[in-house]
Amino acid sequence: MEHDKNETIENNAAQKDDAVEQFDASDLMKKRSTGKKRQFLSLLMSGLLGGIISATIIIVLLINNLIPIQSNKQGNENITASTTISNDLLNDPDLSDTKIEDTSKAIVGIINLQQQDIWSESQEVGAGSGIIYKKENGKAYIVTNNHVVENAKQVKVDIGNDEQVMANVIGSDKLTDLAVLEMDAKNVDTIATLGSSKDLEIGETVVAIGNPLGMDFAGSVTKGIISGLNRSIKVDTNGDNQPDWVTEVIQTDAAINPGNSGGALVNKDGEIIGINSMKIARQEVEGIGFAIPIDTALPIMEQLEKEGEITRPQIGISTVEMNQVPLEYQHKIILPEDKDAGMVIAQVQPGSPAEKAGLQQFDVITKINNQEIKSILDLRVYMYNETTVGDQLKMEFYRDGKPKTIELTLVSEEKIQS
Repeated sequence: MEHDKNETIENNAAQKDDAVEQFDASDLMKKRSTGKKRQFLSLLMSGLLGGIISATIIIVLLINNLIPIQSNKQGNENITASTTISNDLLNDPDLSDTKIEDTSKAIVGIINLQQQDIWSESQEVGAGSGIIYKKENGKAYIVTNNHVVENAKQVKVDIGNDEQVMANVIGSDKLTDLAVLEMDAKNVDTIATLGSSKDLEIGETVVAIGNPLGMDFAGSVTKGIISGLNRSIKVDTNGDNQPDWVTEVIQTDAAINPGNSGGALVNKDGEIIGINSMKIARQEVEGIGFAIPIDTALPIMEQLEKEGEITRPQIGISTVEMNQVPLEYQHKIILPEDKDAGMVIAQVQPGSPAEKAGLQQFDVITKINNQEIKSILDLRVYMYNETTVGDQLKMEFYRDGKPKTIELTLVSEEKIQS
């Protein structure tokens, strides 16, 4: 190519100036030979340097367990899982590696199996994490997130060593995003130690244990700190893109990824102080994850274990916010000029406290026990956090623009249905 190029230059030059001398062929061959040697040496050095850099990177990644290790055993498994933890990895002398390693053995994988239609077998549609927190009468009890097992036809628990056990969901609660599972305890040797979340401090070192991105990375351990306490996070539990519950959570910068849900947030002594639940998944956000405090979760776990559901006080009404009332019914919503918010009653359940107290469709609730109610969030948070079944409640509302007040006694949902 170099020779052709030089010939082209030579011919063009000849057309312009017949006095231009021709290239000597032997000189050209020498130049080509020298160029090839230099090119070969350059490629050789680049290859060697690239190989050294690649080898160095691979060694560093292997040492830190950042890439999967191929194995020829049992059909070339993609991951060699290990729950062995050392202070060298955690790099914190305050952490008890032995206790955290013991706790990691109580963290299991939860596999959600669902049936697409009546003709097909159940298939895996998602996986998360769970914590074995109790062993009694031949049964082991596991806490996880409700969203991990939601709509599951069957649930499998991966207890490690390629062993999976079928489990039953004995209770779940969408509002707190908690569920309790029960399985045979025959092969369960380790139970997690539950700590307390009431004395936590911001900046305290914590460890998150779970199965990010599925069972291939089972038993993953990430370290961080407590970034915030008593964070109030608004959540949408019914999929209408409107917040209808507020959950109080622990904020941490320990890496929490899909699959970590239901796993453990652990203190330096290996005690469970939170149940990993969610993270902020925006491109501009990094290191903001949340866990349900164990002190909040424990009474829910106990009630789910015993009763299979959470009993909350009920009024016996369905409500919507004022801006959600259809246009053809908005003329029925009459309020004074100084009132611009409240919850509109859409339906009153027969036999409920609301019906017995005389509440009607299109009544607008503005206060409960002197607490202003402007949204479904206000209503639920006050009802479920401040009242219990059997409490007497004072409600202020407007009907046809006129203020009214009633009193009623709260009951359970089962009481209404009966």
